[in-house]
Amino acid sequence: MSSHYITQLFLFFVFSRYIIGHYLDTRNKRYVLKNRNEVPEKFKDQISLVEHQKAADYTIAKINSSNIFSVINTAVLLGWTYFGGLDGLDKFVRSFSLTPTNQALAFMGFFFLISMVLGLPESLYSTFVLEEKFGFNKTTPKVFVMDMLKGIILTLVLGTPLLLGTLWIMAELSSNWWIYAWTFLTAFQIVLMWAYPTFIAPLFNKFSPLEEGEVKNRVLGLLERTDFKSKGLFVMDASKRSSHGNAYFTGFGKNKRIVFFDNLIKTLEADEVEAVLAHELGHFKKKHVLKGLAKSLIFSFIGFAILGYVYNLKSFYLGHGVTTEPSDYMALLLFSMISGAYTFLLTPLSSLTSRKYEFEADEFASKNAKASKLISALVKLYKDNASTLTPDPLYSAFYHSHPPALIRVKYLESLIQKA
Repeated sequence: MSSHYITQLFLFFVFSRYIIGHYLDTRNKRYVLKNRNEVPEKFKDQISLVEHQKAADYTIAKINSSNIFSVINTAVLLGWTYFGGLDGLDKFVRSFSLTPTNQALAFMGFFFLISMVLGLPESLYSTFVLEEKFGFNKTTPKVFVMDMLKGIILTLVLGTPLLLGTLWIMAELSSNWWIYAWTFLTAFQIVLMWAYPTFIAPLFNKFSPLEEGEVKNRVLGLLERTDFKSKGLFVMDASKRSSHGNAYFTGFGKNKRIVFFDNLIKTLEADEVEAVLAHELGHFKKKHVLKGLAKSLIFSFIGFAILGYVYNLKSFYLGHGVTTEPSDYMALLLFSMISGAYTFLLTPLSSLTSRKYEFEADEFASKNAKASKLISALVKLYKDNASTLTPDPLYSAFYHSHPPALIRVKYLESLIQKA
């Protein structure tokens, strides 16, 4: 395929992603506005009209913000590719006549810094304007800056050996280098999954053992009933950044941890925390975590196979705005940058699978805890997180990893009736 046709295909996918995204956002905004002044019958006893309207306004504000930054991010992507940004940066770095390794590090370093600066306005707006306006932000400027600095250092410490290892594989191994590169990346990811709870997460948050009391007793009873082994129960100081609540598993193999946001512990009753954890355990017991990992590895394998194919095609680089001599680092960066545009239409399939997993986890929770308590916990979380109860059905089907509130609650009620 000629570079001209590749360019046309790329522009088609980029603008299709933008147009579809904007259309779905507009639908969702209209639907939320249409239902703003009436709480769905199912939730009228638990959520007030004022709380429902806050959730609607929060959703609409996020849509408006998303529309603005979607334009900016699309322009940035085209700036790096179609309008020659990567090409210009590569020529600039090559002008210093560095060794191949230093040239790759310099190129990636400049790109990372520029991307960080370009992405800063969105991060600042989301944290200090949008989240602040609706009372969710607890992040101070000091914490924001420290998080950014820690992120930079972590990227350098972890990203540099990953980049150098991948570049070495590309330069030194056979035409099947992409298989070795995929294997190397997979091994690196698994090590990070194992190391994350012990070495990485504590750099950003404080993790304290779950205190003795009714919550811990219920959690330990649930773990015993479901035969789940963990390396600890921890409470994370999430409230220093946000008032949103959550709970999650982290780690890999025997290094698994159960983590509760401190907001969640303060908001929910002990039996509600038990029900939420039962749902999360459902994901593990139903092997959703392993299935998700397997799916990720399969897609990354396909991605590396495609990269291995286009790696030596001059038209691939020219079609995406790069005229300099092809290089290993350019192949990696260019492919990772443009792949999202080509795979966007797979989003609803991923969302559908995720929602199926949520239903399965809810069913598991209903058998190992009280479904009625999971319902009451979810309603509290919907209310406290200002999650809209009335998303547009098409928007939700395309994007949402969780079923809409009304559908999910009705499903849990059906499980109660079957019990």
